[in-house]
Amino acid sequence: MEVTFYGHSCFQVKISNKTILFDPFITPNDLAKSVDISSIKPDYILLSHGHQDHMADVELIYKNCEPTLVASFEITTWFEGKGIDKNHPMNIGGKKEFEFGTVKMVNAIHSSTLPDGSGGGNPTGFVVQSKEKTFYYAGDTALHYDMKLIKDQYDLDVAFMPMGDNFTMGIEDAIKAAEFTGVSKIIGMHYDTFPFIVIDHDRAVEQAKDAGIELILMKIGQTINL
Repeated sequence: MEVTFYGHSCFQVKISNKTILFDPFITPNDLAKSVDISSIKPDYILLSHGHQDHMADVELIYKNCEPTLVASFEITTWFEGKGIDKNHPMNIGGKKEFEFGTVKMVNAIHSSTLPDGSGGGNPTGFVVQSKEKTFYYAGDTALHYDMKLIKDQYDLDVAFMPMGDNFTMGIEDAIKAAEFTGVSKIIGMHYDTFPFIVIDHDRAVEQAKDAGIELILMKIGQTINL
């Protein structure tokens, strides 16, 4: 599984010969100015919720390569009004088999308002299960007990977790979330983009290490293989 970080909570995952893009927020992100968005051509875009800092570049990328948009019913309906009709609506607790594997939409504790102020449904996370790897993309969330259900149902290889605090979990709760979900490797997201969520990288990595967790804080534009 190949993972590329485009800043904030935006990751590209290549798995089972398909490319998935999560929560594209690139062009408005000053930290991601080096990213050439025209080179990003996913087969699927998965959106965790309706906030601008997770979906700002959906329309631009869709015009470039017409990927399938997977998100809550409210979000896919909203984008249909913008001409994005290649989509698959889901809701929490549901799962669907796609070309690359199975996606289950899971609970997240946050909020979800679309850019025009309309409701974006419930915020969500995703568990992606494929022949290569199984991973959890938590979205924007607080720590919650439903994460334990993921451990009961899946054998995760890695989890993508927010850790900027203030709007989401901080590093302490992300470590607890790793325990709840049964992972020993987490990839951090939703940190440093804004002053409210700047973190101490070295301290976060050390805290995770002390808890027996490998924390990966990727550089923007970096690609790793898992």
